[in-house]
Amino acid sequence: MKESIRNCASLLTFLCATLMISAENLILKGSDTIGAKMVPQLAETFKASHPNTSFEISAEGSTTGIVALIEDIADIGVSSRRAKPSEFSQARANGVILKPTVICWDGIAVIVNEKLPIEKLSLREVEQIFTGDINDWSTLCPFNGKISLYTRNSASGTYLDFKNYAMNRRDYSRKSQKMAGNEQIVREVAANENAIGYVGLAYSKAEGIKVLKINDILPSVETVHDKTYPISRPNFFYTNGNSYGNQRKFIDFVLSEEGQEIVRRVGFVPLIRD
Repeated sequence: MKESIRNCASLLTFLCATLMISAENLILKGSDTIGAKMVPQLAETFKASHPNTSFEISAEGSTTGIVALIEDIADIGVSSRRAKPSEFSQARANGVILKPTVICWDGIAVIVNEKLPIEKLSLREVEQIFTGDINDWSTLCPFNGKISLYTRNSASGTYLDFKNYAMNRRDYSRKSQKMAGNEQIVREVAANENAIGYVGLAYSKAEGIKVLKINDILPSVETVHDKTYPISRPNFFYTNGNSYGNQRKFIDFVLSEEGQEIVRRVGFVPLIRD
């Protein structure tokens, strides 16, 4: 009897050890734009065919993801922007090789309250609004009211890309109100008739807001693909060198036809054009 108990205990120990070896936790940190909405859906679908894989997903801004990868506390840095030269240098100093993989494209949509009587802006006017050169709507449309600016915070890749693509790299107005995520900007703009902000394409179909044409072009899958929409950019997964194991399998899944269909369904722009 004691021998049987010992054998059962040994078998249980072996099975537990085997499960621990086969189970893998993937830690993804970074972008709110693609990490809050798209990455969780990709992870859930991946888990259906890889049940021993668990995910820890944190979406607090692209900068946090790149830093987490450099500090070896993330398997994948999720970023809506390209890593900066200073980040590549810091990574090398830590023995980390930042390797980017483009996983989708995005168009940064400029949004206003649905009641505001304006349908389009030039890129120059966008720059003037967000830098504070233009601060009243009466300059641009038949509506009198001080412009309320909503932007992402400085940890956001979208914050930096919008500055680079839409503002000639000028500084934001000191009166701009910084939000932690896309959904917060949508809520504020929907509640404030004087408001303007920007969000990733997947967040642009919410109630209470409307998307403005920029240089007479609306952001869409087609205009992002052909780059006629002027505020378009790639989105990235960063790894430390070549990916491996379930990390590699997950990235391959995201790039697969099934993964890119999820990208499209969520509202981002897949890599392959129809």
